[in-house]
Amino acid sequence: MYKIVETETLGPDIQRITVSAPKIAKKRKPGQFIIMRLNEHGERFPLTIYDSDKNAGTITLVVQGIGKSTRQLNTMQVGEEVLDLAGPLGIPSEVEKFGTVAVLGGGVGTAVAYPTAKALKEAGNHVISIIGCRSKDLVILEDEMASISDENYVTTDDGSYGFHGFCTQKLQQLIDDGTQIDMVMAVGPLPMMRAVADVTRHDGIHTVVSLNPIMVDGTGMCGGCRATVGGETVFVCVDGPEFDAHQVDFDQLIKRNQSYKEIEETAADNHACHLDALID
Repeated sequence: MYKIVETETLGPDIQRITVSAPKIAKKRKPGQFIIMRLNEHGERFPLTIYDSDKNAGTITLVVQGIGKSTRQLNTMQVGEEVLDLAGPLGIPSEVEKFGTVAVLGGGVGTAVAYPTAKALKEAGNHVISIIGCRSKDLVILEDEMASISDENYVTTDDGSYGFHGFCTQKLQQLIDDGTQIDMVMAVGPLPMMRAVADVTRHDGIHTVVSLNPIMVDGTGMCGGCRATVGGETVFVCVDGPEFDAHQVDFDQLIKRNQSYKEIEETAADNHACHLDALID
């Protein structure tokens, strides 16, 4: 059992949750994830590790309540326990001194991008972070990203805060203005990452994306995270989750990711709200 030691609301349906997991905290590296199971009746689902504290023996997760399990997790309170945690899993992020690095986070993908951006800064890179959200109320981790970045930009689709437009448009603006960018790392919805790849492909900028949105069981056994990269089949959870964006077949991935939509919606509709027990 793994005890929840801290929770914080970051935005609508988004929680920052700190869990006691000393062994994972000791070994975890940027870009890696864990597999969680809330209880004996629950499903196994992956979450990228946002941060960790070796001394305290804790790992921190940023969770967006989308499906049944993540919604249930976001209602849990300090002192409650989750049944299973396995990790750290996945190949760590590619961290070296590239020069100037642009790190793009789309929505809750900012939480996945943060640990890698932090590591890239510590490796001596000039880090430009770009946070993209639909509107101001959905912007998360702005201060945290600013603290580990040399330049920090926020973009909103509706123009309610920061740059009016997509994070890819801000990236294109920087490139057009003559900013020398040596490497790009992007995390977010699949269409957003595909758009980033389209922007950087023209200039041949080394671009890495995290394909964690398509992971299911985290061990490569279910085949749900199968992807085509460079014309070859890979399993994202064991061969990644980070890949060369210009080699990823995003069209195939987007179609596959939609195949679970009906099942996820059915499970969410049948969800027994954890709050009911608290009220009782």
